[in-house]
Amino acid sequence: MKLNIMIQSMALALATMVAFVNCSKKVAASNASGQEDPVNTNTTIRIPADTETMLRNPLNGWVLYGSLNAAADFWTKLDRISVPGQTGTLKIEDFAGTMYVRTSWTSLNPSENVYGWDTNEKLKTLIGNARQRKMKIALRVVIDSRDKAEDFTPAYVREAGAQGYYTKTGSRTVWSPYPDDRVFQQKYTQFIKAFAQKFNDPELVEFIDGFGLGKWGEAHSMNYLDVNNREQVFKWAVDLYSNEFTKIPLAINYHRLIAMPKDWGAADPMSENLLNYAFSKGYILRHDAFGMSGYYQSWEKTIAEKWKHKLPNIMEGGWVTAQHPFQTDARKYVTKGDVRRGEYDDSKQAGVNMMDFRVGETDIWFNETFDLVKSFITEGGYRLYPDQISIPASVVKSAKTTIEHKWNNMGWGYCPNNIKQWNYKYKVAFALLDPASKKPVSIFVDDTADPSKWIKGAPTSYLFKPDLSRVTNGAYLWAVAIVDTSKQNQPGILLATKGDITAEGWTIVSDVTIK
Repeated sequence: MKLNIMIQSMALALATMVAFVNCSKKVAASNASGQEDPVNTNTTIRIPADTETMLRNPLNGWVLYGSLNAAADFWTKLDRISVPGQTGTLKIEDFAGTMYVRTSWTSLNPSENVYGWDTNEKLKTLIGNARQRKMKIALRVVIDSRDKAEDFTPAYVREAGAQGYYTKTGSRTVWSPYPDDRVFQQKYTQFIKAFAQKFNDPELVEFIDGFGLGKWGEAHSMNYLDVNNREQVFKWAVDLYSNEFTKIPLAINYHRLIAMPKDWGAADPMSENLLNYAFSKGYILRHDAFGMSGYYQSWEKTIAEKWKHKLPNIMEGGWVTAQHPFQTDARKYVTKGDVRRGEYDDSKQAGVNMMDFRVGETDIWFNETFDLVKSFITEGGYRLYPDQISIPASVVKSAKTTIEHKWNNMGWGYCPNNIKQWNYKYKVAFALLDPASKKPVSIFVDDTADPSKWIKGAPTSYLFKPDLSRVTNGAYLWAVAIVDTSKQNQPGILLATKGDITAEGWTIVSDVTIK
């Protein structure tokens, strides 16, 4: 009996050995035929997050408001900001990455075929000072003269026969055109085309307010020759801007009475449909009454929620505390700091990407609510980083290379890679850097990883299989970045990472040997 058991055991062992040898032969044959390759062994790298540094990323962060009529010490003060309880001074450029200019059509086009960006020294100086501080610019062109001390539409438009109306600002009489007038539309089209030739430049411009009509350019309180032309005028203006500004995000005020003669009341049924038309043309959201409980209500919050993490939102605080009785707000604001906190709360709920340092309001943010200034940098907009990367330290080129990378967004907003003007140009890429120069030798783009999908609290992982077969043998550094594919795969979104980061923006992950 024992002999039989021993014989059976030996037979089983022999069969197992034969099977293993046959399996090995099959694997070898499979490898030889290219059907199944060996895989390089990975090491898991954890990358620490940077939660504090202000990152100059597109459509993200604090916006400083500039003015052509700013005081002579405008920049002097902003270059030396004092904060109570803090030693030394701060620079505005360490907090704001964009300067927003709201100005008149007249200032940009004082006479036909003459343009302020060539002739207006105040404008050129303002933009030049912003650029010296590494800020991009954003613009709104206002054509309506109501509440203004001068005509915001240039005189040549009226002289060419455009129909309009007169109003008084104090003792001054000013003129505004009807937006459905044929001559006005002809002259405005001519101007916008020239305007876009200068400012349809993503290296210079962050965003454009793509409407400009209505009181204060906020797309409401519009007077017409015939109010039935409301929809036609709205679509004409949207089409004009979107056809000319092909590279720059265009913003529109999601106002409940958009393009209506009134400035306030119950929401008009057509307003949302008109906004949807603008969004379909590549527009993003903006609102000019954050923190104003009487104006930023449930309708506005519903619009913001519908488009949250689908289109970016840009905030403007509604209360100008030196001019408005903010104490009447339903939130019962007592101090100017309370107003700032109300704006911040509305911004967080809407998931905005950008907040404002208004002219005359900036010092309040730093004097009374500096904690919120820092908090928005930390938790507002988007803040992207890969917290974990599984990557090989030694690569045999004949074997498969697989990189697993996991991404987080620490911000309440999102990276709007999906907007029309960007067209998914931002991609995750891994590079092999030369160890001495830390410059890329080879770059591998993962087309499946889309930063616009990364929402706070929902980490996203990807498997990427770069082809390293053509890389020259040697020692390199693995690095990761979000690159701009429209700019030869240069890093385009700064990552919120700590550690070794190159001047170009590559985060170094680990050493690697290719053989």
